[in-house]
Amino acid sequence: MLGTVKARWVFATVVFFSVVVSRSKPRVESEREKPFLSSSSSPAKSSSASEEPLVTLVSMASSEGGQEEFFTETTTDEGSRNLEYDFYRNSCPQAETIVRSKMAWIYGQHRNVSAQLLRLFFHDCFIEGCDASVLLDDSNGDKNRSIEKQATPNRSLKGFDKIDQIKEELENVCPGVVSCADILVLAARDGIILAGGPYYPVLTGRRDSTQSYFDVALEEIPKPDDNITHILHLFSSRGFSERETVALLGAHSIGKIGCEFIQSRVNNFTGTGQPDPALPLDLLNTMKLKCQDNANRATSNTDASQSSLSISSGAVFDSHYYQNLLRGRGILFADQQLMANRMTAQVVAAFASDNGSAFRMDFAQAMTKMSTLGVLTGSQGQVRSVCSLPVNSY
Repeated sequence: MLGTVKARWVFATVVFFSVVVSRSKPRVESEREKPFLSSSSSPAKSSSASEEPLVTLVSMASSEGGQEEFFTETTTDEGSRNLEYDFYRNSCPQAETIVRSKMAWIYGQHRNVSAQLLRLFFHDCFIEGCDASVLLDDSNGDKNRSIEKQATPNRSLKGFDKIDQIKEELENVCPGVVSCADILVLAARDGIILAGGPYYPVLTGRRDSTQSYFDVALEEIPKPDDNITHILHLFSSRGFSERETVALLGAHSIGKIGCEFIQSRVNNFTGTGQPDPALPLDLLNTMKLKCQDNANRATSNTDASQSSLSISSGAVFDSHYYQNLLRGRGILFADQQLMANRMTAQVVAAFASDNGSAFRMDFAQAMTKMSTLGVLTGSQGQVRSVCSLPVNSY
């Protein structure tokens, strides 16, 4: 009992201080001179001062076994219990520094990378676990089998090239050591920090899947027009509570929403030929203006990922997403559905009522939990040298 209480206290302390640190620091634009946020593409040496918040948080969480106890308490299956903090400390000591440094450089060139990799992470982990299956371009030599990234919900995913860039740099230093699954989890976390989001601890030691899961992705990735009952069912089947579900959907506070995801809500809600009557008129007009010629483009382009039209869901990682839901201004129907359930609506109100601290703490803990779903460890799976190809395809 004492260990359990202690573990919870330690994690709460970690996230609380990370929230305070991330909220009190100026944003990235004013800190480019610091190594963690530098624009160098190489794993440059970093001063201990610039990395002190992360190192301090980790040492706080790991002192006297606190970190280990927390992860033992929150992991969701047997495989995740084989993950470790700093798994590559002997085989590739620079691994996490390289990921962090490369992500800082990419973010300096492409500010939308944080949202891209966060979505890529979610689509990977939500389907058969965090195993990098969504990155595969080859279905283990079976040309007749569709791959996961071809499933309709995944066609608009971006950021694959960014993972490849990080993988290439790691392969130059530690060939065949760091898995693509770990790279994606670490890069997504570091992207969140760069976008002003909270730090959260990530265990490593995942291995890569040898196959992808087209059919499962087609059926079980949450859709933009899902109702609250289906949303909660999909998350509950993966071990997430209503509160954790609301926290995870707060990822929509950053990034852009493609017009293909809101077209039916704007023009043909539930087959009526009319817009969703719940949409505020000014928001409806904005959505129509942004996406007015998207339907014409879709007739000549069947690949939704090629659509250049989108609506920004936000550039700041804070509670504005929940404040918009309280006002009925959720862009996606599925987002606004969080107000259709008493329990989730209460959580939305709680996250919207303060300066974002409650959301950030809950989001951090839910993301840590998400990162342990269905992982492959030990002798399971493989470590790909090219993230888009299983090892036996080279």
